[in-house]
Amino acid sequence: RNGTRAKTVLTENTGEVEIDVPRDRAGSFEPQIVKKRQRRLSGVDEVVLSLYAKGLTTGEISAHFAEIYGASVSKETISRITDKVLEEMQAWQTRPLDEIYAAVFIDAIVVKVRDGQVANRPFYAAIGVTLNGERDILGLWAGTGGEGAKFWMSVLTDLRNRGVKDVFFLVCD
Repeated sequence: RNGTRAKTVLTENTGEVEIDVPRDRAGSFEPQIVKKRQRRLSGVDEVVLSLYAKGLTTGEISAHFAEIYGASVSKETISRITDKVLEEMQAWQTRPLDEIYAAVFIDAIVVKVRDGQVANRPFYAAIGVTLNGERDILGLWAGTGGEGAKFWMSVLTDLRNRGVKDVFFLVCD
């Protein structure tokens, strides 16, 4: 009824984001998410990543911000936030590993994944125990079909290429 005005706030990872702030003639409204005269916005990236991890699309996240917070966050901004996490995940997945592990456990778990429709997909994990007794997740791989010797050989080859030279015990569950 009183209209809105545009406000630009700075976020941690994505830079500037434009939001629509409702006007209040009486001055009695106290904003909860973006306070009055606040120019830096923290927590937006965490909310976007949380919603994205729950399976919402960029359009659904944008609509959620408009409905719940009254803020217009573009699909492109949401994509930039999620792309930064994907880059970090890729760097983690290809990081160098220790040369020697006391034991390496390899296994798969089947998880329901929403990719257009809900389907069961296997996720493969390799967990190493260092000589100091500390556990280290060596890698996670999303599969499309059943487990096979050919797939596990590619996983072990990947581990060797990333620096693992010797394993005292290899445990397949």
